[in-house]
Amino acid sequence: MGLPGSGKTTVGRQLARRLGWGLVDLDAQIEQQIGCSIRDYFAEVGEASFRELEAQALEHALQQPRQIVSTGGGIVLRDDNRRALGSRSVCLYLRCRPDELFRRLRHDRQRPLLQVGNPLQKLRELQSQREPLYERVAHFSFETGRASINTLVNMVLMQLELAGVVGPERVPSSIDAPAAQPTAAA
Repeated sequence: MGLPGSGKTTVGRQLARRLGWGLVDLDAQIEQQIGCSIRDYFAEVGEASFRELEAQALEHALQQPRQIVSTGGGIVLRDDNRRALGSRSVCLYLRCRPDELFRRLRHDRQRPLLQVGNPLQKLRELQSQREPLYERVAHFSFETGRASINTLVNMVLMQLELAGVVGPERVPSSIDAPAAQPTAAA
């Protein structure tokens, strides 16, 4: 989990590949379900309706074993989502400064919350609002900044190994993390 552009899907994809687990990208899954972009859905139906779909998709994803779940940036806005993530997964918070996120996203026209006059200011507001929630839920935090994806994935895997979440062979440890427990990655 993390702010838009923090690397949730990219890191999640590489982490899933390295572990041999599945990847659930909640935003992509929701777009497939609704048949349009999240941006269009926001415009037509509103954020509240989207957050309900997001909560349902999260609930389904957390029931699947050996999954990396790439969440949307706003997943932590609902109490139920935070409780589910904190108790039924290993949460990774991918932290990134708003100015770095702006550099990454300055040409992005798909993220509905950033289609405003001052996207950098919006990213600062989102960080101020969401960072305490991410920190409350996260089991581990990683600064994504300018580290390469490979370096970041290696840091994540090393931390998960040290914590006993995965073994050195990159498989779940049956002692500390039941096989049915998915990992929610950013």
